[in-house]
Amino acid sequence: MTARILPTPLGDMLAAAEEGALRGLWFLGQRYFPPQAEAWLNAACDACDAAALDGAQAWLAAYFAGRDPVAPPKLAPRGTAFQQRVWAALQRIPRGHTVTYAELAGRCASAPRAVGGAVGRNPISLIVPCHRVVGANSSLTGYAGGLERKAALLALEGVL
Repeated sequence: MTARILPTPLGDMLAAAEEGALRGLWFLGQRYFPPQAEAWLNAACDACDAAALDGAQAWLAAYFAGRDPVAPPKLAPRGTAFQQRVWAALQRIPRGHTVTYAELAGRCASAPRAVGGAVGRNPISLIVPCHRVVGANSSLTGYAGGLERKAALLALEGVL
């Protein structure tokens, strides 16, 4: 695994890639931040991983500029089959829209708490848009990167 620090208006992010695919994108210090990040930053980066990291950087630049981002790099988050199903459902939430945990649970044929756990452990922030999931009555709740960032992301997308 190789990694790079990517600056954003909401704070630096760590992008991690392996075998030509983006494995993770976290705000520095967020909940569930990978403890092995320093080793990834010091690892040699091959051309495939550099392309995935460059793709993440281009995606973030477009997103924060308020444009529809370019196609994301190949994504390969690691997780259980259930988590993968939830993360796939997150990717179908369009920019500028939100869903509640209960709605997402219905889409995944699961309980809201289980879905909430998978959403919270999403390793590819922003590109896999877990910030678009809100509580009942559209309340802002549960974001590993912090509720201030969640509010800022939803404001950028015109939701708030």
